[in-house]
Amino acid sequence: MILARVIGTVVATRKDDRLNGSKLQIVQPVSLGDMSPDGKPLVAIDAVGAGEGEIVMICAGSSARQTSRTKDTPCDAVIMAIIDSLDVGGRQVYSKSQAR
Repeated sequence: MILARVIGTVVATRKDDRLNGSKLQIVQPVSLGDMSPDGKPLVAIDAVGAGEGEIVMICAGSSARQTSRTKDTPCDAVIMAIIDSLDVGGRQVYSKSQAR
């Protein structure tokens, strides 16, 4: 599982039928220490209704097809949780309520 920030949305009017109704988000993996960008952005199916700027948990690879929203879909990444807070080493490094 990977932590990432939602940085945009993808709109595709022509796609595989199994993706119809799916919201496609661009996510930027982040560093656990300071929430700074860490790696290349990717596109993920949003299974939980995340919004731009939110920190989310994504799952990639074959495990991405294990949510009820992505079962049997041609996807390689899914947003499966919206993070409320994150503690690392006893220190809070992210809080959704303080991020706004």
